Amino acid sequence: MLGRIMDNIRPSYCVIMAGGIGSRFWPMSTQKLPKQFLDLLGTGESLLQETYKRVSKIFEAERIFVITQKGYVGLVKRHLPGLPTSQIIAEPLRRNTAACIGLAALKLKKREPMANLFFTPSDQVIEDEEAFVEVIKKGLKTTDTSDCFVTIGIPPLHPETGYGYIQYNTDDQEDGVYSVRAFTEKPDLAHAELFIDSGDFLWNSGMFIWNVDALTNGLDQHLPELMSNLGEVWDDLDTPYETDSLARVYGSCENISIDYGLMERAEKVCVIPASIGWYDIGNWGSIYKLAKKDAQGNAIIGTNVLAENCSNCLLVNTDSSRALVLRDLSDRIVIQTEKTVLGFPRGNDQAIKSIVKSVKLGLGESFT
Repeated sequence: MLGRIMDNIRPSYCVIMAGGIGSRFWPMSTQKLPKQFLDLLGTGESLLQETYKRVSKIFEAERIFVITQKGYVGLVKRHLPGLPTSQIIAEPLRRNTAACIGLAALKLKKREPMANLFFTPSDQVIEDEEAFVEVIKKGLKTTDTSDCFVTIGIPPLHPETGYGYIQYNTDDQEDGVYSVRAFTEKPDLAHAELFIDSGDFLWNSGMFIWNVDALTNGLDQHLPELMSNLGEVWDDLDTPYETDSLARVYGSCENISIDYGLMERAEKVCVIPASIGWYDIGNWGSIYKLAKKDAQGNAIIGTNVLAENCSNCLLVNTDSSRALVLRDLSDRIVIQTEKTVLGFPRGNDQAIKSIVKSVKLGLGESFT
């Protein structure tokens, strides 16, 4: 059993961000049941459950929080039945990661003014959990006594256009924590290749560590309107008035990511390069890459799937009462759910957005 962190000056907390819709995993992921609550890889556990189990190796149970949309609170309770309701933070509506992180920071600051905070998405796969534990411990040790903003960077494996990048100073580091030069959002292929060749770029994992004073001060400085809106609910946090108070102000909060709103504007930003077997579960193509494959290169998830003369396909059947029978297919993705069958060429994940839009217009919202 890997040892949990030993608190120093600041007690350490984890916040799992689990409010996304996951539209790129339609038809399996829907507005009523988004991807963080799905077993996309056939492991027997949802992505949220796997994330919680992973961070439980670092944080005590009473210091792990989940922030999600209010409509998903019941799903969080179902997937994490041991998590107290008091450790579930409910957003009234979606307002991107800056508002999500700002709200969670205020909630925890009111409960623990000296908190050290680790934020993580709920939709990632990390294969080397022992290395993950050590990286997060290192980050928490850094922010325990420093106002530096720490992010976790992944050494890139190939020129990826679907991830953000972090450029860092390879010769400016202390104990494996490097200063950041710049953040770059999803590049085109030519720039991604240049980033790989330069040797000083990392993939942005979306995992962040701050102490609560540095985080709230940074948000006050760089997103003052957002924090002014959230500040109106301070007195009502953890009271019976919290829900109504949040509903009144949250829609006015700026819809901006924490990367754009804070990390790209802040001065004291650091990164820890982390070789932890990290994968972002962003689309069906990523599932194909991660899943086990048969001798023909097919990744088959679910039951009652029969594939004849098929190669290099991702075939998913989530409805055990129905069979998925396919023949003479190559480089295709086919997903069967209780209500829908979707098929499209592998490698064309960007088509999902237009497909979902067409379904809404042609078949109605009930299918999405």
